[in-house]
Amino acid sequence: MLHLVLAEAALETIPMSLWKHPLIRKYAKKRGKGPGALLLDLSFHYSAAKKLKDIEKRGRPDIVHLALLEALGSPLNKVGLLKVYVHTYANYLIYIRPDVRLPRNYLRFVGLMEQLLEVGKVPPDSDNPLLIAKKGDLSDLIGEIAPTKVILMTEEGEKMKLMELGKLLLSMPKPLVIIGAFQRGDFKKETKALSDLKISIFDESLDAWTVVSRVITAYEIAKGIV
Repeated sequence: MLHLVLAEAALETIPMSLWKHPLIRKYAKKRGKGPGALLLDLSFHYSAAKKLKDIEKRGRPDIVHLALLEALGSPLNKVGLLKVYVHTYANYLIYIRPDVRLPRNYLRFVGLMEQLLEVGKVPPDSDNPLLIAKKGDLSDLIGEIAPTKVILMTEEGEKMKLMELGKLLLSMPKPLVIIGAFQRGDFKKETKALSDLKISIFDESLDAWTVVSRVITAYEIAKGIV
């Protein structure tokens, strides 16, 4: 089974330092929620958020949405050989049941993530929720999974063809692959330190959902699924 983590994901609620900004107050009133219950989204909030620390790695829930749709819709997930997790910039861990059907519509996805981060699980009253969110850092998640090896996908890593990557993953009983789910910039040094191997599949930076697609396909081909 392949374990896949979308790490340092640009998915978080609007930070308290922005709650009194006129744009945020107007947006919250329009949505009918308090600002702390809303996702930060630079498409709507850039002028208010542009001075935040690490702004190039924040406020892009759409990256997580597209990457999750790619992973959960894959043949690998459909045959029960994929586990996907999200680790957010603000150090939340999101656990995803493989049979969850995420909304294709982005605005509905945003509403779902807002509910998840506020309540901690979706559905809220379920004993076997489709999604669970809790505070925790990436090292906590890796400790829970206890993988054979942790592989960090980065353009700074060792260059490897997809077929080689697939064979490498298949040679491990429990591989864990980390893919960055933010728009620009680099992983934190703490994240890099958690990896056993750093691998690159292209000379330039790629969108998160593209890397998700290629890594999963490489494993599927090596496994003989497709």
